Amino acid sequence: MTTTSDTYLTRIGTLIRDARRHQGLTQNELADLLGTSQSAVARIEQGKQNLSLEMLARVGEKLDSEFVSLGHSGPQHLRIVGGRKLSGSIPVKTSKNAAVALLCASLLNKGKTTLRNLARIEEVNRIIEVLTSIGVKVRWLPDSNDLEVVPPAQLDLAGIDVEAARRTRTVIMFLGPLLADYDHFKLPYAGGCDLGTRTVEPHLSALRHFGLDVTATHGFYDSVVDPTRHPKRAIVLTERGDTVTENVLMAAARYEGTTVIRNASPNYMVQDLCFFLQGLGVGIEGIGTTTLTVTGVGRVDMDIEYSPSEDPIEAMSLIAAAVVTESTITIERVPIEFLEIELATLEEMGLRFDLTEEYLAQNGRTRLVDLTIHPGPLTAPVDKIAPMPFPGLNIDNLPFFALIAACAEGTTMIHDWVYENRAIYLTELTKIGGQVQLLDPHRVMITGPTPKWRAAEVMCPPALRPGVVVLLAMLAAPGTSVLRNVYVINRGYEDLAERLNALGATIETFRDI
Repeated sequence: MTTTSDTYLTRIGTLIRDARRHQGLTQNELADLLGTSQSAVARIEQGKQNLSLEMLARVGEKLDSEFVSLGHSGPQHLRIVGGRKLSGSIPVKTSKNAAVALLCASLLNKGKTTLRNLARIEEVNRIIEVLTSIGVKVRWLPDSNDLEVVPPAQLDLAGIDVEAARRTRTVIMFLGPLLADYDHFKLPYAGGCDLGTRTVEPHLSALRHFGLDVTATHGFYDSVVDPTRHPKRAIVLTERGDTVTENVLMAAARYEGTTVIRNASPNYMVQDLCFFLQGLGVGIEGIGTTTLTVTGVGRVDMDIEYSPSEDPIEAMSLIAAAVVTESTITIERVPIEFLEIELATLEEMGLRFDLTEEYLAQNGRTRLVDLTIHPGPLTAPVDKIAPMPFPGLNIDNLPFFALIAACAEGTTMIHDWVYENRAIYLTELTKIGGQVQLLDPHRVMITGPTPKWRAAEVMCPPALRPGVVVLLAMLAAPGTSVLRNVYVINRGYEDLAERLNALGATIETFRDI
């Protein structure tokens, strides 16, 4: 007679076996990692071995799989004990936005793509889930942040994980890579941050030059490709968007001809994608400018390794952490090329900082420095703070200026003209003591310095950067604060709480029971 316990053990054994094979390990190799015998691993996989929760957790850790999820059905929260100074050094992780672009670009290559030092964040996890669902073999290499991607001979696009795809906007960037090999496919509507209506029309308009026609039907992009249609003149992007530029770059990479892209974004993630595509043999001129000339290749089948550069937005958030807590910290591996306007603006506000000599990122191209922030009085800028396309102030760095403005003497206007609703989320700072006045959906007026940050319980805003801004303000608020439902922060930051704790913060992760 088979008991319920036997059934569970068999199911768990099968999960462990599949996870072991996914990691490319033999039973002997897994046994060595666990400090047990090969025969014990065999019994576990056959469902013939009783397992403690501790052993299941150990197996899950070694196989990078969570087999037991106790109380993890609800959202994750953060408990912050604020009012403490930070100190020490913290390295910047590699870029979220480059990671997602490179994962999409791996679909262009029939060979093995190894992406080094990738951030282990929820946004990356969602794309991995989508890639795995369509037949791509994806695995984290043992004890590393290196990700190996091996596509099948033919993608199973009908098997796409719709739920994972709808939790990220990145799925729109599958259009460019797929149109070279497939004349008809469907992709789920994209999701991600709640930032008002973000039209996909610039993507579709630009990709029509490569024969792509898309109809929105029943929650999917129904895509049909005319292989006889190719760019006849320069493609002028109606929006200098990062993802639009990346989509067109990936389409052009597999077109055996020359494509000129005008009004292209020269931003950091686009440059990383260009460097990667050059490694695949694609010719690209004009990297770092608004005009890209791309000479594509018909087929790519090679093994390639690439390491994306560091994330300037994470670096900016760490600058804001130092300012709001009035702390001296050193931020290592800062991609200075993409923060020069931000630092010039902060210098005008009175921020004191030191820079080391420049050195190169692991991609061999991006310029890095180590940056030490020193506490001191700040003054509101004379003019409003507004974003511009690179090399202007980065749109994703704008929310951190709201927090810094709350520490500066005077009144600062923050003008977020790009997104319909994001400025509204900055008013959440009022719950922690900030003086923020919403002028309209795009503009807030901030009066500083904040007399006293105060601890509070706040629901995390549904947009990534405003969510981090609230978290950082809580670091400055004496007492215990709670930030609820922080999935959106985990989308873009790896182990942020633990890394801030290493600087002296006290942040605890918890879930409701």
